[in-house]
Amino acid sequence: MTDRPLRVALAEDSVILREGMAELLAARGCEVVATVGDAEGLLAAVVVHGPDVAVVDVRMPPTFTDEGIRAALRLRELRPGTGVLVFSQQVESAWAERLMEGGAAGVGYLLKERVARTSELVEALHRVAEGGTVLDPEIVGALLPRAGRRRSPLEALTPRESEVLALLAEGCSNRAVAERLVVTERAVEKHVASVFAKLGLEATGADNRRVKAVLAYLAEGAAR
Repeated sequence: MTDRPLRVALAEDSVILREGMAELLAARGCEVVATVGDAEGLLAAVVVHGPDVAVVDVRMPPTFTDEGIRAALRLRELRPGTGVLVFSQQVESAWAERLMEGGAAGVGYLLKERVARTSELVEALHRVAEGGTVLDPEIVGALLPRAGRRRSPLEALTPRESEVLALLAEGCSNRAVAERLVVTERAVEKHVASVFAKLGLEATGADNRRVKAVLAYLAEGAAR
C-alpha cells in the first residue's frame, strides 16, 4: 500500500460529465492525470501518464458503437498492471466476458445510473487498481442468466475448493494459489478441476471456464 493519491485517467465523450467526474474524484483525493474524449486519446494518455486505473465508456467517438470497450481490451494487453473500469449506460455482456478472458483481476464494469454516490465510484476504482474485480449485479446477471433461480452450486464446494475459487476471483494463477495455500500446483489443478465439475462447467472451445467460475463466485456475493 502507498499513501500517494490514486492516479486516474478518464475517457468520456461528454465534456460536462468528464469535467464533473474529474472534479468529484479530485475532491475525493484522487489525482486525475488525464481527461480525454475518445478511445484513442485514452490509449495515448495511459502510455504517457501510467495511471493506476483507467475509466472508459463502452460507446465513444467516432461511431459511438464499441470504441471504448475495444480500447479497454487493448489496455489489458498493453498495460496488464493498469486497472480498467468500464463505466457505462450499456449492458454489453459479450464484451464484458471478453474483457475478463485474460483474468478477472483489475477489471470493473459498473452502470452509471446505479452508482448513487461518488464514494461508491472511488471505492470501486481503488479495488480495481489494487487488482480486485467490481461488477454491477446486472452485468453478472447478464453473464449468468440463471444465477439465483436455483440452489447455488457453490454450496457443493468443499472449504478448500471455496478457498481456491476465492483466490481465482482475485486473479491468482494456479502457481500463486499454490503459494498462498502452501500446497503443490498439482493439488491446485485438481481442486480447480473439481470446482469446474461441481459448477457444471464443461470444457468447450467457446467458453472460458475460469471466467465462468469467477462469475459464479461474484454472483453469489452479489446475492448476499
